[in-house]
Amino acid sequence: MSHLKYSNYEGYGDNHASGYSQAVRVGDIIKISGQGGWDPNTEEISTDLAIQIDQAFANVELTLRQAGGRGWEQVYQIRCYSAPISDEAIAHLVRNVEKYCPNYRPIITGIGVAKLAYENMMVEIEVEAHLGS
Repeated sequence: MSHLKYSNYEGYGDNHASGYSQAVRVGDIIKISGQGGWDPNTEEISTDLAIQIDQAFANVELTLRQAGGRGWEQVYQIRCYSAPISDEAIAHLVRNVEKYCPNYRPIITGIGVAKLAYENMMVEIEVEAHLGS
């Protein structure tokens, strides 16, 4: 599939993405695999929900730029997985969407799950972005 361009960011993206990529570019679309609240350099995951959500949104930005995008202004779809889903999690997600997408409202799906991939992981953000003008 030579028309697809896969990418990972240095640190966590390279170290933990065995068997998968952080992003794939398909024409004018970048699809980002679920980004958690890990520090991309130290790989640590905070036990604080707000810090995890803030870091997950920052990791999406990092992944988008690594894949050739400009950033959040190109995101049109967001999927948020939360373990568990709560009013607190939703409030932090909304705060970040307002911060990163101040001039528009992307489509969003929020999903409550029993558990995510890593111990202490409470949130995972997956997005799609369009690179066109």
